[in-house]
Amino acid sequence: MTRPPAARVRVLGACVLGVAGLLTATACASGPARQPAGAASADAAATAPAGPATASPATVLTSAQAAAALLTEADLGGPWQPTQGAATWRDGVLKARATDAGCQRLLDALYADEPLGSPTATHAVTAFDDPDDAAQLRQQVLALKAADVDRALAWLRTLPRTCSRFTAATTGAGMREVTVEELPLPAVGDARQGLRVVFAGQSPEGETNALTVEVAAVRVGDDAITVTDGALGVLPADATAQAARLAAGRLTTVRHQARAQA
Repeated sequence: MTRPPAARVRVLGACVLGVAGLLTATACASGPARQPAGAASADAAATAPAGPATASPATVLTSAQAAAALLTEADLGGPWQPTQGAATWRDGVLKARATDAGCQRLLDALYADEPLGSPTATHAVTAFDDPDDAAQLRQQVLALKAADVDRALAWLRTLPRTCSRFTAATTGAGMREVTVEELPLPAVGDARQGLRVVFAGQSPEGETNALTVEVAAVRVGDDAITVTDGALGVLPADATAQAARLAAGRLTTVRHQARAQA
C-alpha cells in the first residue's frame, strides 16, 4: 500500500524520538541503474583506509561506530526499502554540464554524492529506494577534520546566491533549468547547511517535469553526516531535514558511548 507523503514524514519524525536507543545500520537509492564512478556501495559498508591516523585513538571514528550511526529501514518506514542500485535519474539528470565553474562544481558534487568532498578516512554509507515516487535517499557518515567540513559548509552556503538559477545540459534529459535555494535544517550538530536543487524541463513528449534533490550536511565534532534525498517531483515536506536530525543524533550518541567506554 502506498503511504502518502505526509504519513512518511510522520513516521520519520517519530523515529527522531528514539535516537538514543537506535544503533543499527542498513542501506539508500532508487530503481536499478549503474552506480556512478567513485560512489560508495549502496550496501551499509564502512571502510577505514590504511595509513597513519591524524588524531588520537580515543577520538578517531572507527568503522564499527560509523556503521552504527547509519539509518535503518525501520527508521524511515514504508515504502522505503533496501536499495536496488543508483536511481535512474542519477546518470540521466545529475550527470550534466554547466558553463559556470562554480555551478559545475555543484553538479559534480551532486552526481558523486560528495557535498563535503571525497572521503579520505573512515566512511560508511547506506541507501534506500521509494519505488512509489522513484525516490532515493542516501546517508553517509564520514570522519573529517572540522576545518575541512566547515570550509565545505561555507561553500554550500554561497550556492543559493552564486548559482540561484542556471542552465545545465544533461546526458539523458536534455537542457534543464536549475534552481538552488537553502533548505532549512534543525539545529543539530555543531554546524550545518542544507540545499534544495530543482532540475526543471520537458520530457520528450513535451510534458513539464522536474527532479528535486535535497542535501543536508551536518558536522558533529570532527565527524559529519550527509543526507541526500531525490525524487522525480516534489519531495515529502521535511523528510530530508528529519532524516538529518535523526542521523546527527545517532552519530552523537555513538560518539558519547565510545568516549564512555574508552
